[in-house]
Amino acid sequence: MFAKGQKVVCINDEFPPLARELFVQLPAKGKVYTVRAVYIGRGNLTRSGSGKQDGEIGVLLEEVRNPRDPALRNGLDGEMGFNSERFAPLHYNEDGEVRYAEEEEVVTA
Repeated sequence: MFAKGQKVVCINDEFPPLARELFVQLPAKGKVYTVRAVYIGRGNLTRSGSGKQDGEIGVLLEEVRNPRDPALRNGLDGEMGFNSERFAPLHYNEDGEVRYAEEEEVVTA
């Protein structure tokens, strides 16, 4: 799980066409982001079975801003975010190079 202020790298930027219509900004694979908020996810409209699994966690990013979530009832406010599984925490090697755990690949920010 991630924490507010933590640096993460996007490891999956394959979004369906509907997401490209709903979101103003999307994260890009290999790019480093800062976690703005972490929340319990409700799933997403574009993936079959999404939101039916325990443990789906959503994140908002400092560098990415999107509109209000249209699935929320009137009077509730909340931005559309991203499944935390699209991101990996950053790790640094002895040389100070940024690495992420999923593929042990060097990331250039």
